[in-house]
Amino acid sequence: MDLATIIGFFLAWGAFFGSIALEGGDPKAFLNVSAMVLVFGGTFGATIMSFPLDAIMKMPNILKNAVMGKTMDLGKTIQILVTFAERARREGLLALEEQARDIDDEFLKKGVQLAVDGTDPELVRAILETEIAYVEERHSLGASIFSTMGGFAPTLGVIGTVAGLVHMLSNLSDPGSMGPAIASAFIATLMGVSSANLVFLPLSNKLKQRSKVEILLREIMLEGILSIQAGDNPRVVEEKLKAFLDPVARKKVTADAVEAG
Repeated sequence: MDLATIIGFFLAWGAFFGSIALEGGDPKAFLNVSAMVLVFGGTFGATIMSFPLDAIMKMPNILKNAVMGKTMDLGKTIQILVTFAERARREGLLALEEQARDIDDEFLKKGVQLAVDGTDPELVRAILETEIAYVEERHSLGASIFSTMGGFAPTLGVIGTVAGLVHMLSNLSDPGSMGPAIASAFIATLMGVSSANLVFLPLSNKLKQRSKVEILLREIMLEGILSIQAGDNPRVVEEKLKAFLDPVARKKVTADAVEAG
């Protein structure tokens, strides 16, 4: 589970309802069923119109990835690749064939198997880069679904507010009811803006960030596999892959390697 997503969600909505309580407001006054139907129903409907149905059907898995996905350990991946390089240098590239069967990551497994099979390095690069491009495109689609919802929600909120004001202005026989009617009309805008900025757009940003990390992980795997195939010294492999990391992460990889050694 991604604690940052969970903590951020409750902190954001806690601040929202906390500010209402500090102003002496009643949170129940913000529960307007008709506004919810328009804002959320309209947002989902407009989003479904904007994307292929098969992409919409993947939304539960996309949401699960944003909320439940684990942070990928780039340093651990580098250590695995260095271990492979050490074994390949001692026993030859074919020695990795047995280890390849035990690899959980399908991308890494495929890359190692291609290298073991003697596939031309340029072909290995082309195949794996194609996979990386597809992963990036797939992740981009998932993030764009939530960013699209973040764009529609405020607009649907404004539509709800305008509709509420039109209804109020068409019934001016009771001036005393204007205040509550205006307040009720603006709840739709509040729902649209708050859901966009506290749910949909943050989830889109989370998915974009996860995609960047996974693409970086795949690029590290690609360079590691090609270095192993080329017969590079394990230390060279490690230094080459550490170049993908920030200075703090590089030191951690070095420290973990020393401890493991």
